[in-house]
Amino acid sequence: MSTNSPTIPPDIAAHVLFHYGREGGYQAGGFTESLVTAIDRADPPNRDRLALGFPEYVAAVVAIQYDPNGVERLQAIVRGEVAA
Repeated sequence: MSTNSPTIPPDIAAHVLFHYGREGGYQAGGFTESLVTAIDRADPPNRDRLALGFPEYVAAVVAIQYDPNGVERLQAIVRGEVAA
């Protein structure tokens, strides 16, 4: 994946938070729920492929999976306290 991290909009942060059962999230539509599930389950090569079309969603999932402060960061984005 590129070293340039895309900006994560508040709605995408909220969808990913909801997927992981975290506070501050809200449910997305059916396609988006399936997309987040696919990103969540993807191995790195396939996640990179998904990032070509959905870079913000991949960045949010990677943040929540691998960044120790990822949940707090996404919650702050939803609250409008920080830009991703």
